Amino acid sequence: MLWSGWGDPGRAAPLPEAVAGLLRDLLGVRPAEAPPVALADVEVPEPRLTAGGLAALAGIVGDRNVRADTESRVRHTRGKSTTDLLRLRAGETSGAPDAVVLPGTHDEVLAVLRACADHRIAVVPFGGGTSVVGGLAPGDVDAFIALDLRRMDAVVSIDEVSRTAVLQPGLRAPDAEAALAERGYTLGHFPQSYEWASIGGFAAARSSGQASAGYGRFDDMVVALTAATPEGTLELGRAPKSAAGPDLRQLVLGSEGAFGVITSVTVRIRPVPAAKAYEGWRFASFGEGAAALRGLAQDGPLPTVLRLSDETETMVGLADPSELGSGSSAGCLAVLGFEGTLERVAELRAGAADALRAAGGEPLGAGPGEKWEHGRFDAPYLRDALLDAGAFAETLETAAFWTDVPALYKAVRAALTNALADAGTPPLVMCHISHVYPSGASLYFTVVSAQGEDPVATWARAKRAAGEAIIDVGGTISHHHGVGTDHRDAYAREIGPLGAAVLRAVKDRVDPSGIMNPGILIPPVAKEHR
Repeated sequence: MLWSGWGDPGRAAPLPEAVAGLLRDLLGVRPAEAPPVALADVEVPEPRLTAGGLAALAGIVGDRNVRADTESRVRHTRGKSTTDLLRLRAGETSGAPDAVVLPGTHDEVLAVLRACADHRIAVVPFGGGTSVVGGLAPGDVDAFIALDLRRMDAVVSIDEVSRTAVLQPGLRAPDAEAALAERGYTLGHFPQSYEWASIGGFAAARSSGQASAGYGRFDDMVVALTAATPEGTLELGRAPKSAAGPDLRQLVLGSEGAFGVITSVTVRIRPVPAAKAYEGWRFASFGEGAAALRGLAQDGPLPTVLRLSDETETMVGLADPSELGSGSSAGCLAVLGFEGTLERVAELRAGAADALRAAGGEPLGAGPGEKWEHGRFDAPYLRDALLDAGAFAETLETAAFWTDVPALYKAVRAALTNALADAGTPPLVMCHISHVYPSGASLYFTVVSAQGEDPVATWARAKRAAGEAIIDVGGTISHHHGVGTDHRDAYAREIGPLGAAVLRAVKDRVDPSGIMNPGILIPPVAKEHR
């Protein structure tokens, strides 16, 4: 992956001049003053690991699997949020790990964690490096390693009777899909980070894919898992469901490396569908379209993919990043995808069409849906082009019950718009419904503005304002990006002091030395609740 941006550098493309001109006229965007620093010119702080600590790690995984060279450390610095990339593009590497360690087995992970606890070395588990919420930037620590799990990349087994597969955490999503497809199966998990994200990262961050209406979230797919902690091994999940106490799998799913390292997951798999079909629909307003999506989510028929862009996102054409700036100015675009047998797909499409027409929808044919499907992983490349052009582009997401969705949409848009306008960088705020459930939905916001003099600080204020609006309205601080450091304070409000104390108690038991991704996820606990 590009060290200071997203994905394959060969797929990057400059922003079309027409779009650059629109950004100049609409938002006052001006070209970046300087190109990104070259990797060869980047410097990193001197490693802080002791000779004893390095020797202990090398003794476990081998000398060649402990790397402290500049490029390895830079490539494991922070994640892929826009503020992460702005720091990297400027050559700012204060968040670089002191070394990168690559274990090859569960037992090696256990041994590394124990050695790090003995030597007071913090550990940041690293999969695809795609975190956008500060999940790879630990707090103030004396030294830390990035624990890169790429060597643990096997499909351990496939059980065709139970339709499950055991996957190692460093397995990249495309490789997992390819291996399963050879046996006629699919995981069906396709988030925007799909091309680079890892199986362990999906589990650690409770990832949700674009086909979640049909396949469910990743945490829905996990039926068992193994995790290594500084205090030993957790093996969780003996059956798909159990009444034997609270489900401890849920403590590990979404834990973002704060409790330990996921070393394998057992996931349900499904046969590769015989047919797929995508299509577009237009609604007069976001409210009308949201009501139509709610009808499908609650009463069916439910497509595999179901999403709705608001008026601004539809106008800009962001649903198809390859044609940015060419969208329709009228109404809101909905994209639907159907999977299954030929007969089942035809039946679902017909039923959905009846329901959407009754809700005021206008069919647009296969074109918009197929364009979305073809370009659905291109948006991160577009962000790089926007940064090159001098624009600031970032996303955030949330979810709420259907009753609260309209107020949540309005409050977050207002918070972002006001905060950035007050900073002198008035934004374009776009939104789409990205995931639906019978009881509610996720809202995914995209923000574009001029960078201004200090875009990192400006965005921190805007995101904090958005987070406060989310909690005030009754939404969750994250539907699928996770908590990291960015959302930790808002998460503390969401779960309350006692909830934060429960998480701290778990961490104190499995990670008494506090080496696991310090500062991530776990809210500070007020003294009166300790």
